[in-house]
Amino acid sequence: MKTQVVDKTGKKIEDITLIEGVFGVKPNDVLLAHYLRVFRTNQRQGNASTKSRGEVSGSGRKPWKQKGTGNARAGSKRSPLWRHGGVAHGPKPKDWGLDFPKRMRRLALLIALSQKQTNEKLIVIDTLKFKNPSTKDASLVLDNLKMTGKNLVILDDTNPDVIKSFNNIKDTRTAFWGNLNTFEILSSKNLLFTKDAILKIQEKYESK
Repeated sequence: MKTQVVDKTGKKIEDITLIEGVFGVKPNDVLLAHYLRVFRTNQRQGNASTKSRGEVSGSGRKPWKQKGTGNARAGSKRSPLWRHGGVAHGPKPKDWGLDFPKRMRRLALLIALSQKQTNEKLIVIDTLKFKNPSTKDASLVLDNLKMTGKNLVILDDTNPDVIKSFNNIKDTRTAFWGNLNTFEILSSKNLLFTKDAILKIQEKYESK
C-alpha cells in the first residue's frame, strides 16, 4: 500500500510504500481490549496502606474491668471499633502488575497502527524542524494538515525545539518512534509521523 508524504504546508511531495505486515494487519478488538485492561491495571501504584490494630499507637491495656462498670466489654483502645483505633481489613501495599506477552504487545501495536492507516488518520510529513521552539509554527503545521482533536506527533529523533513546540499545544503530544506504545496510539485521534520515523518503524517490525 502507498501513502503520501507531505510538507509543512500540506503539499504532496512523494509517495512511499507501507508494508502490509505493519500497517495492514487485520483488526482484533478483543486483543486491544485485553491490552488496555493490562496497561491500565499496571498503572496502579498499589501503595494504599492503612494501619491494623497491631500497628496503631496506644496502650494494649484493657480500658476497664470486664464486668460491673455498665460499659460494653472492651479489650483494647486500639480496637477498630474505637476512635483512633486500627482499620479492619484495610488496604495494604500490593503489586497489581499483570503480564502481557511480548508477541501480543507487538501485535497490539501493529493493529493500532493499521487502524489509523485504514481510517485515514495517519499522516506522514517529510521533516519537522524549527530554528527555535515556536508554538505558533507548530500550530500552523497542524492547521495546514487539518489535524483537529487529539494528536500524536511521532519523531525520528528527540529534537527539543520540536518537542517543546508541539507539547505546548492543547491535546497534542510528542513521542519518539522507538518508545511508541499502543495506548498512546489508541488515545489519539490523529498520528503525524516524520518520514524517517515511519521508515524506522517499518524496518524494526518488518523482519519479525
